[in-house]
Amino acid sequence: MNSIKVFAPATVANVACGFDVMGFAVEGIGDEIIVKKTNAPGLRVTAIHGCEGLPTEPEKNVATVAVQALLNALTEKPDQGFEFEITKKVSGGSGLGSSASSSSAAVYAVNKLLGDPFSDKELVRFAMEGERAASGLPHADNVAPSLLGGFTLVRSYDPLDVIELDYPKELYVSVVHPQIEVKTSDSKRILRRQIELKDAIKQWGNVGGLVAGLAKGDYELIGRSLVDVVAEPTRSMLIPLFSEVKNSAMELGALGCSISGSGPSIFALSKDLSTAEIVSQKFKEIYSSNDIDANVYVSPINAKGAEVIE
Repeated sequence: MNSIKVFAPATVANVACGFDVMGFAVEGIGDEIIVKKTNAPGLRVTAIHGCEGLPTEPEKNVATVAVQALLNALTEKPDQGFEFEITKKVSGGSGLGSSASSSSAAVYAVNKLLGDPFSDKELVRFAMEGERAASGLPHADNVAPSLLGGFTLVRSYDPLDVIELDYPKELYVSVVHPQIEVKTSDSKRILRRQIELKDAIKQWGNVGGLVAGLAKGDYELIGRSLVDVVAEPTRSMLIPLFSEVKNSAMELGALGCSISGSGPSIFALSKDLSTAEIVSQKFKEIYSSNDIDANVYVSPINAKGAEVIE
């Protein structure tokens, strides 16, 4: 096999209480990448579709940075190079894991072309290097679900320990992406560097409650646990109409509503498709009535993660 086309899904990270440790994959949006083997060594980005201004230099593009980390970890180095054609369907600065989708798709594709020297879970640490290139920090809450699908929990970063969580398959997510950009680096900069012990205890309790609620299919417990007392209070100030959007989602029956990743996208989890669709329609209505363009999505949890599509 000398060429492959891979899709890696967009993701919702943090999932309210799970700052930098929890995430899940969505369906219908994500990045696609075509990778071809070349006779000449080295990595080369030949084209980027769907987004202007992204670097093509291999030492700067998140996809090739992640792949280089994979190649560095190989015991036997390949004698060929790779070309990358990237199609961006996740907007940068959307809070939906744009850099993670590209990084995950790239390492998944190259791993397949090399005969799967690494497991999908082992690929997470390489894709994290793409995240480091994008935001300065090698976090895994987006790349883990993009690669593995479903809900994931990063139990530890040192050593890296990613857990694939059980969850009710009936869950649906509504996402609204107001057409403004919030850079991850800026969103992290405004966070408090210290939090009070009482807030930390609340957050730990909510993470445990969310994991338990997902595993038990306890929707009431899931809803009670989708509360973020660490990042949301400050990050929400960067997102127009956040309080109105969140309150509307809860009034319409969503289990919980919070910021997707670093924003500005907002997500709401619901226990059925009909509720998720009603919530998404309300999301669109709120932003439209305030003359703000916004994209909305309704999706089940993507159980596959990255996959070969051609």
